[in-house]
Order: sequence, then structure tokens, then C-alpha cells
Amino acid sequence: MSIPQLPVPSHFDVGQVSHVWRIPYQERQHQAQAWAHEHTIQPAFEDSLRTCLLLVDVQNTFCIPDFELFVGGRSGNGAVEDNIRLCQFIYRNLSQITNIACTLDTHTAMQIFHEVFWINDAGEHPAPLQTLITQADIEAGKWRVNPAVVGSVRLPSHVPESDPYAWLKVYGEHYVKTLTADGKYPLAIWPYHAMLGGIGHAVVSAVDEACFFHAIARRTQIHYEIKGQNPLTENYSVLRPEVLDDPDGMPIDEKNSAFLQMLLGYDRVIVAGQAKSHCVAWTVSDLLTEIQQTDTELAKKIYLVEDLTSPVVVPGIVDYTAPADEVFAKVSDAGMHVVQSTEPIF
Repeated sequence: MSIPQLPVPSHFDVGQVSHVWRIPYQERQHQAQAWAHEHTIQPAFEDSLRTCLLLVDVQNTFCIPDFELFVGGRSGNGAVEDNIRLCQFIYRNLSQITNIACTLDTHTAMQIFHEVFWINDAGEHPAPLQTLITQADIEAGKWRVNPAVVGSVRLPSHVPESDPYAWLKVYGEHYVKTLTADGKYPLAIWPYHAMLGGIGHAVVSAVDEACFFHAIARRTQIHYEIKGQNPLTENYSVLRPEVLDDPDGMPIDEKNSAFLQMLLGYDRVIVAGQAKSHCVAWTVSDLLTEIQQTDTELAKKIYLVEDLTSPVVVPGIVDYTAPADEVFAKVSDAGMHVVQSTEPIF
């Protein structure tokens, strides 16, 4: 028997989900407190069945049309449609969601997936959204690490001070080859996005408003998990970067074990966000890997909400819909639940 859902508060405006605006936090606080009183919503700490809603990278950079990496999906408006449903899902299930955790893709200019990091013999940078740097490209000498960035990239402490560029050049080649060897996507050159300190980094206004309303009504705290700051690796998954070691086997980063343990401490984890083909897909894949190494039964506590996420589709260039669907099918076969936001989860 499913638990009755709450109504959606009158302040929620579907037409504003695709825009960036200032949230009237103080006003929403008073409304959320009154809402909790009206609907007898208990504090989160009283939940006997604890549920975490994991929102993967629901940021302006991915979710607002005309921002850097808007996830349109095949419909062309995917992330906006997803976030309308997401806000409604949060409000309607306010009393059943114990906590909300938001991952935040977080970047600066000098990172391995940005065009400035690479150069060819003509002094040109690879075009964003149009370039995949492959192992064949590296072996043919088509692209190499740009020597001009070496002074602006934070290198591991074990890198020799005598010739840091030599190490960085070899590492760049190793990185691309490792992606291929591990069956990962080739190195994509992305536009500058989710830039730390920029407006694209922020959580979508309508979603942030819903999360704040939940936090006040349930008397709980939103958890924010930063990912993607290491200049030497992509970090689609919040649980681990794409590459962990340099050519000599020395670590350049590590798994996010603390966040993994936090998630698995809940009785139920509901996953939504962007993009289905990248950060959501790799997060749930890594989550499954860790679960299978611990207790396969834990997969049953994970719910992937399919109509709250969309794949990366760049018309005429790439369409990651099929790979995204394959990941969801794989984790579903392993015990995770793939559901719609309108289905009874609680």
C-alpha cells in the first residue's frame, strides 16, 4: 500500500524551471514551517525508514537552455522537463524523503578535458563538443599536452620538480590510453562548464527552492558533495574519478569512500539528475561495483528514476541515449529498481 502524496505548494511555478532567479529564502522558510504544521510533517530524524534523494549535478550548466552543456536529450528540452517532474516529486513526497544530497560538478580552466590543456603542431586547441581524443590520436601525435599550462596545474607531490612538463606529457598519453583500456568513454573535450564561482555552478533555482523547502519542513540539512576539481582526470561519477593512478602506479586521486558509506547507510536511495549517459550512469555503475564487492542485496535499496534524467545528445555529433539505456538495464538486472516518478516508491 503506497503512502498518500502531498499537494504541490502554490509557489511552485512550472514556467520558471528553465530560468535562473533569486529564491526568497526567508519567505519560503515561513511557508515551509506552515506547510509542515498543516500537513503534520514530522522531523526527518523521526523516520523509521530513512530515504536519501541523490540529485546528480542538477546545476544550471546542465539544466538551463543556452547554458554551456544543456542536457536536451532527444526531446531537445530534457533537463527542463526532468526538473519540472523532480520538483513535483520532492514536494509530493516531502514527508518520505529523509535527506537530499546534491552532487556539484566543479571545475576551473586548466583541466584535462578543456581545450586549453591540449595543443597540436599548428598551435591549435581541440574544438569543444567536436573532439574526442583517442588512443590512436595520441599514438599518431595528433594532440599533446600544452606546455603552457604546466605552471597552472596542480601536480601530485611525487612529480619531479626538475621537469614537470615531461611528466605531464607522459601522463596525458597514459590518461587517454587508460580510458580505452578500462572501457571508458574516450576523452571528450567539453566547453568550460560548472566553473567554480560562476552562475553555471549553482543548483537550478526551482530545484534549490524545493530542496530548501524540504530542509525547513523536515528540519534537516541538504548535503552538498563537490566533485570534479582534480585537473588530471574527469570525474563523471561522484564515487571515483575516471583514472586513479599515473604511469608508474602512483596515485593521482582516490575513491570517495566516505560518500559511498553515507549513501549505503540509508534504507533507500533514490537517484535522479544529469546526465543519464555520463554522471548518473557512471555514478550508479560505480555504486553497483562497490555493492557487489560488499553485499549484492544492497542493490535492492537503489531506485533510479528514469523520467528525472536525460542523456547527452548533440544533434549531428553524438547521441548517448543507447549507452545510457544499456547502463540502466545492466544495473536493473543486478537488482536496482528502474522506476518512473509517478510510480509508488514509498
